[in-house]
Amino acid sequence: MNTTHKFTVSELTDLIRECLEGNFAQVTVEGELSNCRPASSGHLYFSLKDAGAKIDGVMFKNRLRFLGFEPKDGMLLRVKGSLSVYAPRGGYSIVCEEMEIAGSGEILALLEKRKQALAAEGLFNKDRKKSIPRFPATVAVVSSPTGAAVRDILNILGRRAGGIRVIILPAPVQGSEAAGIIARRIEQANQWKLADVLIVGRGGGSLEDLLPFSEEIVVRAIAASKIPVVSAVGHEIDWALSDFAADLRAPTPSAAAELVSENRDAALEAIRELGITIREAMAAKLERARLLLRPFSLSDLEYRFRAILQPRLVRFDDAKEELLGALSERIDTMRRRLELAVTSLEAGSPQAILERGFSVVVNQKTGKLVRKAEDALTGDLLSIRPLEGIITARTE
Repeated sequence: MNTTHKFTVSELTDLIRECLEGNFAQVTVEGELSNCRPASSGHLYFSLKDAGAKIDGVMFKNRLRFLGFEPKDGMLLRVKGSLSVYAPRGGYSIVCEEMEIAGSGEILALLEKRKQALAAEGLFNKDRKKSIPRFPATVAVVSSPTGAAVRDILNILGRRAGGIRVIILPAPVQGSEAAGIIARRIEQANQWKLADVLIVGRGGGSLEDLLPFSEEIVVRAIAASKIPVVSAVGHEIDWALSDFAADLRAPTPSAAAELVSENRDAALEAIRELGITIREAMAAKLERARLLLRPFSLSDLEYRFRAILQPRLVRFDDAKEELLGALSERIDTMRRRLELAVTSLEAGSPQAILERGFSVVVNQKTGKLVRKAEDALTGDLLSIRPLEGIITARTE
């Protein structure tokens, strides 16, 4: 090749295209799926990677519709296609004609193993979840201060609840140092009680980009947080282990801002509407009461009261008379029984017998009553007790 020849960028790119597309018209590549992002056009854009390299790929919708599974980040795939150079970006990619699952991806396998271990410790249990305050005074955001996620959160909080105080706790959201700093920011927020609720997250990215939020140190810091934590990592289809440990998972950082900031204007309007409803209900009840009371005057009320009371007074008087009559009859019966008992007692009284002329004869020696003549022997000394006094006698 003539090294003195000067190429334009387009000329050099055309040469590279001829070289790649001519020599790699049909290739089979195996790698872990990453940064999988379906486009609105129906095409699927993705990356395949292994431990040492990464290649971009695309599968157009006319081939995608014959696919028998849903591609997800972390899958180990085997794809067939051809290499293509996209001149405007100066990059190359594989145009995929066929795609099949080759096994489980290393990252997904690692995350699944870590998820099961942390779940076994109870870090994801529902009874650990704390409720998110409805109207927090201060919200702390653990994220990159220059990222789009923080801008979205600030815009939404400013629009929905301008009175909320926002504290940005800066932390890198990708890279080897990110997990340690994110965990430290969460611990600092709790140590100094900086906020009523924490938002921990970032915008979308590949599975590798989101890995810091699945690191064990971050998951443990979220689970140990006394401040309620909202995990807002990536887009709706993205996930991280922080989602399981957090008190609430938001599909996006914007959604997290909406979840922690109930619209003040909407709340005030709801309160005003409730006040109007209560006033209208009370006015309707008062008007109904006025309509019900309108036919009643003081004299009419007295008449109605007497009409209700009079029958009850008559029944009370009748019951009183019946009670007194029954009581009087009972007393007369008892009195007659008493008189009969007195008469019976008096008839059997020794005093009454003596008053009728009888006497009691007692043998003075034995002290026994003499009831028959045979009870007294000749010469016995007897005491005769009439009604009054004592007569002493000796039998002959």
